[in-house]
Amino acid sequence: MTHALGLGFTVFTIIFLLELPDKTALGALLLATRHRPLPVFFGAAAAFVIQSAVAVAAGSLLSLLPREPIRIGAGILFLLMAALIVRQNLKKQEVDEEREIEGQERRHRRPFVTAFLLVFVAEWGDLTQLATAALQARYRDAVTVFVAATLALWVVAGIAVVIGNRLGAWIPQRPLQFAAAGVMVVAGLALISGILG
Repeated sequence: MTHALGLGFTVFTIIFLLELPDKTALGALLLATRHRPLPVFFGAAAAFVIQSAVAVAAGSLLSLLPREPIRIGAGILFLLMAALIVRQNLKKQEVDEEREIEGQERRHRRPFVTAFLLVFVAEWGDLTQLATAALQARYRDAVTVFVAATLALWVVAGIAVVIGNRLGAWIPQRPLQFAAAGVMVVAGLALISGILG
């Protein structure tokens, strides 16, 4: 029980920090400024359930490989994801992401469907999905990883929906993205060195 709680906290923290500055959080935030919040939240939440299940299934397949290479591979994946976060942040793609979100919204006027499709499409191969798969491959606890990752994604979606466009004014995107990259570097090094057992 203590192990599951500790693992759940670790997974929740990593996924939460990765998702907070992500484009899907921005998408939920923008949708919530134009639509009722509950349909936007439920659409995003439903998509996150499917994406977390896919990530845990992929991680379960990877966990069939020997433990030591998986631990080191997961650590390397976390370092690569940190580099990707920094690279994306330096390229400043926020304007393009906002245009993509607005285009999606024009095509789908219903908020639940819009939020579901936006999150469902945007999360394929996303850093949080890769991190969830890596954590499942490393720890081999599908229920804990799935529940903690999904809850983290729901909390971020809830924050974006409830606070709406004020979040963007209060917390700049760049510091959040660099903080997420820092978390990934620490987690990656801890996995490779064996500290995160």
